[in-house]
Amino acid sequence: MLKGLHHTAYRCRDSEQTRQFYEEFLGLRFAKVFEINQTKSGRKTSTLHSFYEMEDGSFLAFFEAPDKPFEFKKQDDFDLHIALEVSLDDLHAMFVKGKEMGIETRGVSDHGFIDSIYFRDPNGYVVELTAKRLDHDEQVSKSAIVAHETLERWQLSKKSRLN
Repeated sequence: MLKGLHHTAYRCRDSEQTRQFYEEFLGLRFAKVFEINQTKSGRKTSTLHSFYEMEDGSFLAFFEAPDKPFEFKKQDDFDLHIALEVSLDDLHAMFVKGKEMGIETRGVSDHGFIDSIYFRDPNGYVVELTAKRLDHDEQVSKSAIVAHETLERWQLSKKSRLN
């Protein structure tokens, strides 16, 4: 039934600053943008909806809605982050590019099955670029076999840690 991700959408402070980060820095194609003047429920609004296309045809999308208050906060990696796949060469090149451009850049983090670097976009979201290891698929397959057991063990140990 589910074929894949078409887009995921986030609020943004400023559409132009967001465009600069996602198009100019990350290199995504600025694919579509349109104004929304009325919601489907009939509420008047002044919102801009923009889409940035990735190689696989999916999109990151953003809403700039100055007439609708939204509390932007600097996200912790565990709260929310956007993880995008790149090649290992691109991972290292983007690490250098981020540092050279003065963008908050962290990593390279070894997660065993992937390597990752992290940036912060103009909206405070953490953006992770990740490169699969050669044995990525094998590691994921092995992990999937015990995924339910691992979750059950976590649930049990979490209860004892919280008591």
